[in-house]
Amino acid sequence: MQSPVAPDDARRTVVRATAVTLAVTGVVTALSYGLPARHGASGVGLAFLAATFWLALRGDDATVRRFGLALGGLFDPAPLDPRRLLGDLARAAALALAVSAVTFPPFVVGWVLWWRPAGHFALALPPSLGDELLGQLLVVALPEEAFYRGWLLGRLDEAWRPRVRLLGARLGPGVLLSSALFALGHLATDPHPARLAVFFPALLFAWMRARSGGVGAAVLFHAACNVLSATLARSYGLAR
Repeated sequence: MQSPVAPDDARRTVVRATAVTLAVTGVVTALSYGLPARHGASGVGLAFLAATFWLALRGDDATVRRFGLALGGLFDPAPLDPRRLLGDLARAAALALAVSAVTFPPFVVGWVLWWRPAGHFALALPPSLGDELLGQLLVVALPEEAFYRGWLLGRLDEAWRPRVRLLGARLGPGVLLSSALFALGHLATDPHPARLAVFFPALLFAWMRARSGGVGAAVLFHAACNVLSATLARSYGLAR
């Protein structure tokens, strides 16, 4: 059992983690506006990965695993074990598929009710589905989950010990703060109030991180959510 953290130490950890997150948010916001449109997403993703590397991934095996960033050994300093990689990938995919099966049907209904598209649904996939999937996985979902649900939530959980058990996951106040900072980051790069709605899927990403002990399932589910949203927008004629 982990020993309790002194209140002053916990407060300092939370303040520092929040300050670092706001600083990283400032950097990625500047990149999102300053880089050419075709390179903006890549620049933001690389910035999140660079921050995560400096804060967590350059540590030893124990540090990488503590932040849920091992990803089957991909980010461990130790040699890669294919059996461990495939096993972790299978478990992450199973959890992501289970959560998708439960959440995607009501999400689609809610999406249609919220946006009220005038046209009829006509399935419109991207020109290259493979590029879309890889882009969402490697450029968007992996960097954001590694930073927000890996390093940030890990640091907040060290300060505020998770005490609430929900569907097999132990959660703490860090889930709320990390999700709020995630939403503020999206608002900064795309200043529309509707962007704050990402706070709610962020809660689910955090639950998946806590339930599985790593960010792999959240990465897969996050990417799937983005692909689903983009496909709905194209299929109803709201985006190209």
